[in-house]
Amino acid sequence: MELIDTDVLIDVQRGFGAAADWFATDPDVGVPGFMVMELVQDARNSDEVQKALALVDGLEVVWPSEAECQTALEEFSTLHLSHGLGLLDALIAATAVGHGGVLNTFNERHYRMFPGLTTVRPYGR
Repeated sequence: MELIDTDVLIDVQRGFGAAADWFATDPDVGVPGFMVMELVQDARNSDEVQKALALVDGLEVVWPSEAECQTALEEFSTLHLSHGLGLLDALIAATAVGHGGVLNTFNERHYRMFPGLTTVRPYGR
């Protein structure tokens, strides 16, 4: 299963044509649960919360297993200071690796150091 990163869903949410076209034609993607929480966190009011939740409605929300959380902790501990790996990025990357290793994102620099993770740019910008 391929997973979607926050930046891709923000493009969809903002109505970017290439993102909306890709999103409409690639239904076999999931969203990390922590990514959904990021979308909600960025909402400024209850209407935006509902729009964020509606955006992912119908997609599989994927949560990391205990083993994936352990991997995230190990990689975060190793890579946070040396490579700037963020906490949520570590959790999202570990979840993607545990579910097939593919993350649709334009934030390759956030993830390039994470072992076993493949990032894909799903459409042209």
